[in-house]
Amino acid sequence: MRNFIVSVFVIIFLSSLLQPFLPWYIVAAVAFVTGYFIKQSPLSAFAAGFVAIFLLWISYAFVLSHANNDLLARKVATLLPMGGHVSLLLLVTGIIGGLVSGLSALTGRFAAAL
Repeated sequence: MRNFIVSVFVIIFLSSLLQPFLPWYIVAAVAFVTGYFIKQSPLSAFAAGFVAIFLLWISYAFVLSHANNDLLARKVATLLPMGGHVSLLLLVTGIIGGLVSGLSALTGRFAAAL
């Protein structure tokens, strides 16, 4: 459990530092390296990567969205089949980022086992 919490905080910290300067997929590299170096079960590695980026991306999207009264997010949610629901758009954003990061952390964990 301790390694899980450490992994979540390391992924959140490094991703929040690197994402403003690098492409969005830097979260995959950060999760891979974290999964490689912090020893934990494969399920725990996936969950740590998923939870970390899910929370980071949802909170960041929430802050950006509320800065302009959800104007752009509502338009995007209308274009996509979400019926204009901003909360659903934020949820999908978090799930996509979480899956990318979780699978990358799982791959890092499996690579460490080789």
